[in-house]
Order: sequence, then structure tokens, then C-alpha cells
Amino acid sequence: MKILLATAYEYPHIGGLSTHVTTLKAGLEARGHEVDVLSFANIAPVVRKLYAQGPSYVMNKIRKGRGILWTHHVRQNCVQKLIEKNKHKNYCLINAQDPFSTLAALETGIPVVSTVHGYATFESISKGSMIEGSPEAKKFQSIEIKAYKGTRKIVTVDQRLKNYIKEVSGVEATAIRNFIDIHSFKPDKGKRQEFRAQYGVDQDEQVVFIPRRLVPKNGVIYPALSFPAVLQKYPKARLIYAGEGTQMAEIKRIAAENGIEDRVTLLGNVPHDKVKDYFALSDIVIVPSVYSAGVEEATSISALEAMGSGTPLIACAVGGLKEIVNPGVDGLLIEEKSAEQMAAAIMELLDNPERGAEMARKAREKIEQEYSHITAAAKYEEIYLSALQMK
Repeated sequence: MKILLATAYEYPHIGGLSTHVTTLKAGLEARGHEVDVLSFANIAPVVRKLYAQGPSYVMNKIRKGRGILWTHHVRQNCVQKLIEKNKHKNYCLINAQDPFSTLAALETGIPVVSTVHGYATFESISKGSMIEGSPEAKKFQSIEIKAYKGTRKIVTVDQRLKNYIKEVSGVEATAIRNFIDIHSFKPDKGKRQEFRAQYGVDQDEQVVFIPRRLVPKNGVIYPALSFPAVLQKYPKARLIYAGEGTQMAEIKRIAAENGIEDRVTLLGNVPHDKVKDYFALSDIVIVPSVYSAGVEEATSISALEAMGSGTPLIACAVGGLKEIVNPGVDGLLIEEKSAEQMAAAIMELLDNPERGAEMARKAREKIEQEYSHITAAAKYEEIYLSALQMK
């Protein structure tokens, strides 16, 4: 089968959607399919900046939300033209990765399956890009619903998103939980010292790693809030963040106020192929997601990668994280927004490294059995074949 994966966002980029596309492509190709990716990044940079991003910034200053609607309208049109330009490749099907690439793909006449990664409207509200209940937010959601009703099949990355699609549009979706490349993300603890030397991390530090974009819904301030208590018992502990976002300044402020700037490392965005090195050199990984403006974590790829990498995981009991972590067996679940519980969980794992290693071992077993990209690709293949039979 010849398949096109399309997104109105940039690809590749730092984030879960991009990782999903890369991993799905690998799984489908391993099953013998031919897969291409088209994204907004394939548009000339001058067009992206002058036509989409520049006007959007100005319009959002005039009225919050207008700029977001504008830039997505432009992205949709650009992706549609890209697909039309590539129709000679005779794709059997397009798997669109967002509502705007769905609407773009539908205009081309090629059969479309859509993957829903999140709550598009509510995530824009959570980011502060538009106001809840505003005409712009209502328009944004109407675009979502149009996409859901127009596509042949919908795949969601967790059960809550499936329920959300049904609630807002009446359309039944299929939930296929997120997955990882189990060959790339595997235990590599034998290179722990090598990676620490390579990345300038002291061999005797206890490293707590947060591989998250620094945005409110990811709860990234709470590891920093928890760390003063951890440092009282483990003064050589280090907190390492991999990601960028609006919360970076707040993390720096928290670290400065508590006098722990020298124990908090903010790496900024880290290439995905390097993130696995940090999993290997770390003692603990935290996925500290919180509820934010109606948005909850789906089946977190960061959490799955941690579980597949041989490092014990601490996660907040939010959204899909509650589905993938069996607390006390293959990871620890704590209450969201609780710096006290987070500090206690960190110290519990540092106090009992053997227990952490056993949880990490069981987590790897779960990933191999339930979250393999090869297994997920087979499920997607079934959806594609079913969609192609529809008229």
C-alpha cells in the first residue's frame, strides 16, 4: 500500500505528533508499505513566515484567537496544494494527523483516515492562544467537528479522545494507544558512564530527567518545586529538563528563589535521537502532567519511551498515564500538582534502586508486549483497509 502521512504542522519537530509520525512510518515500512510524509515544513520558509506566521501574530494582538484561525487556514490551503502537487504518486490513502490536514486531504479526493492526538480547541485555550467560549473558540471547534464528520475513519491515541470525538461530533472512532520504536528505545544502561561523560554529567550525581515541552499542561514546574526537599537528603541530585516553552522562565525563577540554580539544568530542545541517551544516563524519569483548561495527557509517548528505556518512571495520575502505569509494579503514580508527593516518590526510588530497577524491567516487558510500533502498524493497516472499502 502507498500511504501519505500529512500534517498541517511542521515535521520533523520536537514533540509527540512528530515522534508518532516517525514511529508509525517505521512500523508501516517494516510491514512492507511505502510511506511518505508531507507537512507545513515542506512549504517555502518565506511563505510560512510572511503569509502564515507574521499576519497571525498581528491578528492575535488585535483579538486573541483570530491569528490562530488565520494561520491554520493558511496551513490547510498550503497542505492541500502540496498534496495536489504530489497526486501523481498515486497514494492509496492519506492518514491526516490533525483537523486541518484532514480538511486539506478531503479536497483532493484521496481516501482519508484521521488520527486525533489531542483536544485541538481546548489545547489552544490551555496555551492562552484563544479565549474559552469566544466566537474564535467556537469556530475552531466547528472546524474540528467538520473534519471528524468528513473523514472515513478516525483513530484516537486513547479512550478519552475517542469519547470526546463521539460527544462533540457523534462519530465513532477507534482507539489505538500511542506506541514507540522498541528497537530504538531499549535499555542501554551499560553506556550510562559513557553518556554521562559525553554530556558533562558527573558520575556520582543522582539524575532526575524531565523530557517535556515546558508548557503549563505538562506540569513542569512541579519537579523544580519538589527538588529543595530532595536536595536536603541527596545534595548531589540533579534535575535535567529537555524541552522549551513558556514555563522556562518560571522554572528559572523557582530555582533562583530556592538557591538551587546549580542543581537544575535546562537543555532546551534536544533531538529525539539524543533523548534516549539521557534516559540511559538518568536514575529517574518524571512525566509530571496536570489537568489544564479541559486538556489531559493522552498515552504519553515520553512516558512510554521512559518505560521502554530501562529507567524507572514517576508520573502524575492524569489522563492516559493512569492507563499505562501499574502503580508500584512498573512505575509510580502520584497526585498531580503535588510537590510533596513528587519529592517523596523521587526519594523512594533513590533510597531503593533495586526496586526501581525491577519496576523498570517490568515496564520494558509491558512495552514490548503492548506498545510496539510493529503491533500498532498492523492495527493501522486494518483501519486503512476498512476505510478503502468505504464509498
